[in-house]
Amino acid sequence: MRRPALSALACLAALAVGVGVAQAAPQGVFRAYAAPDSPIAVSVSVPPDYVTVYVSGMTAGVIDPTAPKSTVAAYGSTAIQAEGAIKRIQAALQAQGLDLGDIVSMRVYLVGDPTKGGAMDFAGLMSAYNRHFGTPDQPNRPARTTVQVSNLVAPGLLVEIETTAVKPAH
Repeated sequence: MRRPALSALACLAALAVGVGVAQAAPQGVFRAYAAPDSPIAVSVSVPPDYVTVYVSGMTAGVIDPTAPKSTVAAYGSTAIQAEGAIKRIQAALQAQGLDLGDIVSMRVYLVGDPTKGGAMDFAGLMSAYNRHFGTPDQPNRPARTTVQVSNLVAPGLLVEIETTAVKPAH
């Protein structure tokens, strides 16, 4: 009986904050979206009988070993780095018995792209993100924050993504 109560509570909470769409995954995680095509969840609620898996910030690997070390050329554009970080997150999750659809929260750190006058390349991030989240094969979208930072761990890195995922405890 707990799951229907959570469902009703999630729907009421979504309506109270002006969120138009609530989606429940079969396993009981509830995601509220501002609109059906919103790329992120406004909120996510997780039942108490779930295990939480925290994935450390992931960056992309070097894609061009011939490029000078610690340069954007060595790691690629924001879109390429975001794709690489998402693939590394997916591998870390799969080692824990989860996948990208189990992510409930995501924090994205973007360094300003030198080819864009130091502005973050949000479109580049979204080109990679949209291939993995909110698709017919993987419709779940996490709650997400995206911020611009001055630097990451190595010069040339433009993207770092940290996630929280959940799975049933049993």
